[in-house]
Amino acid sequence: MQDHIDFVVSQWDSAMPELDVSSMKIFGRMLRVMKHLAKMRAQALEPFGFRDGEFDVLATLRRAGAPYCLSPTQLYRSLLVTSGAMTNRLNHLEEQGLIERLHDPDDKRSSLVSLTPQGQERIEQALIVHTATQNAILANLSEEQREQLESLLRQLLLTFPG
Repeated sequence: MQDHIDFVVSQWDSAMPELDVSSMKIFGRMLRVMKHLAKMRAQALEPFGFRDGEFDVLATLRRAGAPYCLSPTQLYRSLLVTSGAMTNRLNHLEEQGLIERLHDPDDKRSSLVSLTPQGQERIEQALIVHTATQNAILANLSEEQREQLESLLRQLLLTFPG
């Protein structure tokens, strides 16, 4: 069975046979998969009204465990975004009543970000939909294939810093 990437690679093989395009077989597919995943994720999370990245902020707070509280620095480092991008996300989430900013009792110069009860409820509902969507995407893979894919992706990610 062939896909669009096979077609593209065969065109390159004909157009520039001296060029090693074998990596396109992997990266082309990864990029196409990521586009599909991003679209499915956006559709799944649309009913919850999250802007770009807000789901990730709430999910990070929720997975931190009770009391669902982290510093803004911990959040932006965890999510690999700039402090400015994090500030924008936090402002919007605070306006929606999904998070609150608290004074850090251990450092008067710092603040903490905490889920509100409404934020906790919304992210837990969204996580149920999000994980069901991901599981549906992987449904065509056997458990062994899932483990193999996980292992290969982990190995590839470990080549990058951080």
